Amino acid sequence: MDIYLKKRRWKLLLLLGAVVIGMASLMYTNWLTEKLSEEERKKVILWAEATKRLASDDISLDNDLSLIEMIIDANTSIPLILVNDQDSILIHANISFSANRQELVLQKELKKMKAHNPPIEVVIDENERQYFYYRESYLLRNLRLFPIIQLLVIFLFIFVAYLAFSASRSAEQNKVWVGMSKETAHQLGTPISSLMAWIELLRMQKTDETIVSEFEKDIQRLEKITERFSKIGSKPELLPTNLLEVIQSTVEYLKKRSSGKVKYSIEADQTEGWILPMNEALFSWVIENLCKNAIDAMNSEGTITLSLKSKDNHAILDVSDTGKGLPKSQFKAIFRPGYSTKKRGWGLGLSLAKRIVENYHSGKIFIKNSELKKGTTFRIILNKNHITG
Repeated sequence: MDIYLKKRRWKLLLLLGAVVIGMASLMYTNWLTEKLSEEERKKVILWAEATKRLASDDISLDNDLSLIEMIIDANTSIPLILVNDQDSILIHANISFSANRQELVLQKELKKMKAHNPPIEVVIDENERQYFYYRESYLLRNLRLFPIIQLLVIFLFIFVAYLAFSASRSAEQNKVWVGMSKETAHQLGTPISSLMAWIELLRMQKTDETIVSEFEKDIQRLEKITERFSKIGSKPELLPTNLLEVIQSTVEYLKKRSSGKVKYSIEADQTEGWILPMNEALFSWVIENLCKNAIDAMNSEGTITLSLKSKDNHAILDVSDTGKGLPKSQFKAIFRPGYSTKKRGWGLGLSLAKRIVENYHSGKIFIKNSELKKGTTFRIILNKNHITG
């Protein structure tokens, strides 16, 4: 549990770092664009002053005229329009249009400029005034978009890195699980063979057959567990199987090996055909895991209800208990490998159950609902007509 909390903190810190970097970039770019915007307005004012002087009769020297024309020609990036008192367009610069759309484009640009910046007034004489309207240059507009694009790139990088990290971690976990499972299956083989020999010896010594029979059932269970472990990592064969019978046989086994204070209830339509493609050994393990978790949650005293119903060509199995319940924050975390609410155990039971249901049987398993001090309901949904590839 602590491991996942630490990982969550690292993820939050990574996200926070990206936000800080993005915000700092945004603030700096905004400051920079404001400075450039001020500079562009100064250029337009200078352009307006040069235009005013060019239109006046005060120019006497060729040098003055050359300087004014140089100032006017120097503006190659800022779109601007000069209008008179009647809003008639007199001059325009740095606006692209086709010959047949000139008037339409200029009027649209003028409307945008009026909304964007206050005009710069040019006083020609007492009776004549002209007005310069302008918009930010293409470069400045792109600069304003830069921090947004940068933020998107940062978050995209984090997202891709997270996916790569998750995929790598998942692959590593799979290798560990497969190795551990196959080694466990191998190690169980020897004591099971030995126990089978002891069973025969007990029979030869005329031991009570009831006791011997119970020993045999436990050995058969161990053989099933060995089979389950050996199949982890390889795609199991799914055969037409009666789901209700799997539930009933698993519950019968658990009844004899759990406290008498634990009550089991199976609710299902007996007339419904519960034949589904599944691996009996693995799916029995899922039911067993859910029931054992329920027993732990109830402190070995309460009721476990297994409710089986059919809906839209799906078989829906609800496993409910009357235990201590779970907070919503644990609904997804409880299926993660290594996560456990108990002091003992490796926290692999529900993780493996999810793998068996979703990866091997193309179904779904999740916590349908849970209330603290009232109990929890796990739901499994299986497709009746699932075809294995």
